[in-house]
Amino acid sequence: MSAAISIAAAVAAVAPAPAAVTSYPAAFFAASQPTTALDMVQLLPGFTLNTGDQVRGFGGAAGNVIVDGARPASKDDSLDEVLKRIPASSVLRIDLIRGGAPGIDMMGKTVIANVIRRQDIAGKVTLTVTGSRAANGQLSGAVIVQAEKRVGQTAFEGSLRIAKFIDDGLGVGGWVRTDGAGAPVLRAKEVASGSEKNIKATGALETPAFGGKLRVNLSLQIDPYDNRTADTLIPAPGADLELYHQDQDTAELGLRYERAFGPDLRLESYLLQQLGRFDETDDFSSDPLTAALTGDDVTADFALKKTTGESILRNTIRFQAVPSLALQAGIEGDYNWLVTNTRYLENGVVTPLPAADVVVRELRGEAFATATWQARPNLTIEAGVRTEASRITSGGDVISERSLVYPKPRLAISWSPDAADQLRLRIEREVGQLNFDDFTAQTAGLNTGTVRAGNPNLDPGEDWVFEAAYERRFWGAGDATVTLRRYALEDVVDRIGAYSPSGDYDAPGNIGPGTRDEAAFTLTLPTDRLGLAHGLITGVATARRSDVTDPVTGLPRGISGLHALDWEAHFTQGLPRWKASWGVDVFGPWQQTFYIFDEVDTDKQRTAWVGLNAEYKARPDLTLRLDLLNLTDRGFEHSRQVFNGPRNIDGLDFTDNRRVTFGRILKFKLIKSFG
Repeated sequence: MSAAISIAAAVAAVAPAPAAVTSYPAAFFAASQPTTALDMVQLLPGFTLNTGDQVRGFGGAAGNVIVDGARPASKDDSLDEVLKRIPASSVLRIDLIRGGAPGIDMMGKTVIANVIRRQDIAGKVTLTVTGSRAANGQLSGAVIVQAEKRVGQTAFEGSLRIAKFIDDGLGVGGWVRTDGAGAPVLRAKEVASGSEKNIKATGALETPAFGGKLRVNLSLQIDPYDNRTADTLIPAPGADLELYHQDQDTAELGLRYERAFGPDLRLESYLLQQLGRFDETDDFSSDPLTAALTGDDVTADFALKKTTGESILRNTIRFQAVPSLALQAGIEGDYNWLVTNTRYLENGVVTPLPAADVVVRELRGEAFATATWQARPNLTIEAGVRTEASRITSGGDVISERSLVYPKPRLAISWSPDAADQLRLRIEREVGQLNFDDFTAQTAGLNTGTVRAGNPNLDPGEDWVFEAAYERRFWGAGDATVTLRRYALEDVVDRIGAYSPSGDYDAPGNIGPGTRDEAAFTLTLPTDRLGLAHGLITGVATARRSDVTDPVTGLPRGISGLHALDWEAHFTQGLPRWKASWGVDVFGPWQQTFYIFDEVDTDKQRTAWVGLNAEYKARPDLTLRLDLLNLTDRGFEHSRQVFNGPRNIDGLDFTDNRRVTFGRILKFKLIKSFG
């Protein structure tokens, strides 16, 4: 098929498949000139990439994309990074599975994509070089080398990335403080900058072994980060300075083994070991004049050291009982540990923090079973249950031991009344996972907040979720989906006060029941019929509303940190005649509010973020790309309403408002393939 074929016309090449599975061959994406598998996934009609959750265990961390029928045997490698490393030329097709199908592990998702790679590529090396310049003169860039080689039935993969990234959440702006009555207290200029250096090496081997197929993944990542924030009072004199440094290193070994025992029985096993080290320092200093005006310490120093480990073994058996009924069962065992040591000084004096030094260990197991029934060609029913049991112990500053057991049933129904429409329903019991970082003290930024106490006695949040989704396909590659969700929440994890002889601190805690409602809309719109050949508009928007009881005031409010609205829109157009493509990306503004016992913090992205890109394939093995990012010069705003004590007792003391703008970024990318 010619590369000049339009997206709409390419639908004719979509392979016949069961009602739940639609196959999109590589030719479907050709007009858009994709470079990687990630580019192709982002063009799938009616599909929104979910890279998974950062949680302990393997089952709950799954995203909604699998590769060659199996999920990656790694947690340290994000799903988008895995897809970026697969060249578009190595993709045979992508299967989009809606609602479930016999023999396919949906990993708890209602829609997943399966990237099927070609087996006829003997070897390839890809070099990617990027460079960026920000408006403030900061430079960043990356050199990435990726290689794949196939020898017989054995495949080798490897990558090395050396990069520097700019923190575009910082910038230049102002700080204004007003008192409880709204009268100005101070004004200052703020200059903040930050950057992250990243070295990451990965390797993988996939080969026949022990009557099946074995895949081994290795990764090592070194990830230091620094930022500097300086405030200068207006009028002078007066200044303060915060220096933050973070080192985060991780190493991971992952194994996946698959074996078929006849046509109807299949075994899949995962073994994963991950080790991590994290060091953080946050040092704040203020001259005496500024400290007297703001009430801050002259110096404040926070340091945190932690080490982590996770060991996982997961086994799954899939049995095709009859052509229309697939059964799946398995068990997963995990051992996790965290050791933290925290130090906090105010004006050179050590200040004890609640849960500063903690050792946490968790032994967790999960058993699960799922049945997927193709009741009719247009009706799929998936029913299953997972039962999770864990034992968590903590030592050090907080000594405790708890055992938790949670059953999690699930029912999902998918019905397609015709080839263009599908209705999906889901009812599921969900149980959140405790974040070990919440067990120990953390810094919130010493110049814009306070340290946070830890709480090893947290319980996981729970909910019943009721979901309905309606999908309509049109114009060949067009798709519109509306999804409604209702969450009945229990043991919501939010913010509470932690009171100790050394002071009162913000801390995570359970605040009781609540509700959350979501309405999501996704659109994939080919523009051929609108007069723009080879063009595609995609967009997603999610509106949220929540209701919980504030533990301080007893009044209703929303959940801390929840965005009321997120939206993004993208346009891309392939220009096959010129071997090029171009596009526009827009991300909408957002706002989040955190309700602390003695303050209310609000973060905003004030305007939409807009980026413009153009890509030119000089040759099949050479691609050049130019990005103009943050064209709207969007900025961030952080405000703090600080009270004299608990918000239900004491009045407003002062309000801080900080606004910074980062500026525009020019980015260049070169991709060269060999072999």
